[in-house]
Amino acid sequence: MLYVQGGVGPVGSTPLPFPAPHRPAPVMSDTAPSPARAADQPAVWPDYLQLLKPRVMSLVVFTGLTGLVCAGQPMNPVLAAVAVLCIAVGAGASGALNMAFDHDIDARMRRTRARPVAAGRVYRGDAAAFGLVLSLLSVSLMGLAVNWLAAGLLAFTIVFYAVVYTLWLKRSTPQNIVIGGAAGALPPVIGWAAASGTAPWEAWLLFAIIFVWTPPHFWALALYSSEDYAKVGVPMMPVARGPASTRRQIFAYSLVLAPLGVVPALIGLGGPVYAAVSVAGGALFVLLAWRLLRSRAGEAADPRGEGALYDVKAAARTARDLFAFSILYLFLLFAALLGERLAGAWS
Repeated sequence: MLYVQGGVGPVGSTPLPFPAPHRPAPVMSDTAPSPARAADQPAVWPDYLQLLKPRVMSLVVFTGLTGLVCAGQPMNPVLAAVAVLCIAVGAGASGALNMAFDHDIDARMRRTRARPVAAGRVYRGDAAAFGLVLSLLSVSLMGLAVNWLAAGLLAFTIVFYAVVYTLWLKRSTPQNIVIGGAAGALPPVIGWAAASGTAPWEAWLLFAIIFVWTPPHFWALALYSSEDYAKVGVPMMPVARGPASTRRQIFAYSLVLAPLGVVPALIGLGGPVYAAVSVAGGALFVLLAWRLLRSRAGEAADPRGEGALYDVKAAARTARDLFAFSILYLFLLFAALLGERLAGAWS
């Protein structure tokens, strides 16, 4: 949902079947740390909270709530709260399934090796069961309490992220995050469907903004994490096509994203505050993408010019800056939409 594997093999290999429900042995190597707690000790509730990927969940809930409010349909407050809760639980279910299936990759990557399953604090089978139970609960409650269109979209999102993206796309194609980004872009459509029982083109416009935002957002991260992905055989764009190609594609997506982000203001979905935020934010997004394009982010340090050395840290900073701003950009877009809609409803 915004912006889900068996055993690691060569790029393009078929993932192993669903992992057996046993706790992974501590990994004692220079590529993965030993578990933070002994494998025979029971997991505690913070470990299960981490399985839900709360930071990702918060963005999912926020965009889903925005879609619900933008639908402009009167809705019982209790049912609205139930719908948002189901979106949150569905997002958490996807995160738990992702960690269960990605345990082998996560354990060998610096950015993810402290996750509960990768670090040996939660059984893979327990994480998978936790994710499956939460998936069934969230979809069933959404269907019974709200409507089955929203429930169907929620179910599709969970399956797409946990199965299509994690088990297949992530390990098989450099377009993994492009196609897989559909899962992260669906929450506003789910929220809109929960409120109105329909999914009109305006809802899909919000989907399109997140969908186009996802590649430059995630590839900026991948540029300074490419060694991790290369080590585990995941064909992220910087690994499969090289950093120069990745930087060009980030810039190209940014040129599409900036005007696309303004469209809600042009059709009346967003007001003057949204218009100002989308224009200014889109311009800064393109500027940071241009700065990244002109850098050598993602490349190894080597001689340049007449003996000058390439500044790895300065180049990496351009990728980090775009990654950090991309989160703020998307938040501000949806905050402006949500704020204007709520202000209009209360006036």
